Amino acid sequence: MIAEGVLQGSGGLVTWQTMLPAVIFLAEMLVVTLSTIRTIFVARGKRALAALLGFFEISMWLFAIGHVMSNLDQLWCTVGFAAGFTLGNYLGITLEGMLALGTLGVRIYARGDGAPLMDRLKGAGFGVTRMNAEGATGPVTVLTTIIPRRDRHQVELLIQEHAPGQFFVVSDVQETVSGVFPGRPGVRPFPLVQSAGAKIAA
Repeated sequence: MIAEGVLQGSGGLVTWQTMLPAVIFLAEMLVVTLSTIRTIFVARGKRALAALLGFFEISMWLFAIGHVMSNLDQLWCTVGFAAGFTLGNYLGITLEGMLALGTLGVRIYARGDGAPLMDRLKGAGFGVTRMNAEGATGPVTVLTTIIPRRDRHQVELLIQEHAPGQFFVVSDVQETVSGVFPGRPGVRPFPLVQSAGAKIAA
């Protein structure tokens, strides 16, 4: 067996025991990376993907923890496990940002009527709801839009261009029903009612 023998390397013979800390490091790094992404999938309601990642996650975790427990007298095995855990968290969060999964809610509190920004958002394919409100320093226009996470940068650029310096909030959205999104026609299963002081274009 490999674990009991030796591996032929470019510099000569390398024992499995010598390579074990690096193997544990890689295994634990993958475990925590998958765990971070799986947790995000669960929060986004992607049950099938979360279950699939969970299978690979627990398989690699059993491999890593099994070898650590069998080699408690080997300091470098413990160090490899801890280092893999640390780097796995960083990689998981980084990959989640690159995948840009999920939906965001953006609420802009603009001074004035906010019409230029609303028109630009609608022109880019985003549904927008406009409401008049009263802020701490006077009247404001509240623009609310629900966007795919991957479009966050585009929306922030539009805000900077047409409402520079205005206060806005970005938050996660668990679930949406219907709506208007770029590249996807809006489907409205229920009629939208326009209330006094509010203009809805969602």
